[in-house]
Amino acid sequence: MSPAGGRARGALRQISAALQLVGIDVARAYTCLVETPYFVRTAIRYARLARKSPFPFQISSVRPMLYDRHQQAGAIQSHYFFQDMWAAKKIHAIKPDRHVDVGSLIEGFVAHVLCFMPVEIIDIRPLRAQVPGLTVLQADATHLSNIPDNSVESLSSLHAIEHFGLGRYGDPIDPDACSHAMAALARVLRPGGRLYFSVPIGRQRVEFNSQRIFGPDKVLDAFSDLKLVSFSVVDDECRFCEDVNPAAFGGARYSCGLFEFTK
Repeated sequence: MSPAGGRARGALRQISAALQLVGIDVARAYTCLVETPYFVRTAIRYARLARKSPFPFQISSVRPMLYDRHQQAGAIQSHYFFQDMWAAKKIHAIKPDRHVDVGSLIEGFVAHVLCFMPVEIIDIRPLRAQVPGLTVLQADATHLSNIPDNSVESLSSLHAIEHFGLGRYGDPIDPDACSHAMAALARVLRPGGRLYFSVPIGRQRVEFNSQRIFGPDKVLDAFSDLKLVSFSVVDDECRFCEDVNPAAFGGARYSCGLFEFTK
């Protein structure tokens, strides 16, 4: 893509993001407009063919789904898909007696780990469901005040710390909350234990009130008391790159850094 083309795409992303602030999703509106004629044609054809079917067409039960026809079979091109497998495979290989998670996606990573061991999660948001093997502590995890030093053998926080202190989830505004949270994770990790940690990495900035993007060196400095065991990344093109150099991604637009630490 030419530099001019890249700038044009960037401008379109910014315009689309601005319109979403007032409830206008340009991409979905365009898809709805384009796909409506196809929906009408297929509805008419189904109604004609299903006159004697046990599932006849009923206008009162119409539920248009206009966004799926050109989608991929699944959302593999995603930070979450790769990071959740990355961390779950590592935990399964070690088989710790206890695993504690801070803020990761329950229907993704946490569900993976629950397949082979119980998980304790800490999240500022409530979970109104009972899940076998899952223990939930609803709390602000910025300081992990309820967890003693050097006590957690296996610990994770995936795509979560970038949101701390921005108020997005009802937490107090604190520009330094991410630093406090990383210090707390390092504090509670047991010597010889493992911490699986991911955040967006690249050109360092805050996209208030959505998230922060961290320079890789910022993460390494925050965990300077720990040893980096491995680093992988989901890059700007959503490709999973295993065992690479963190410094190579300091200029990324929006990659996902996957850090494995020990104490």
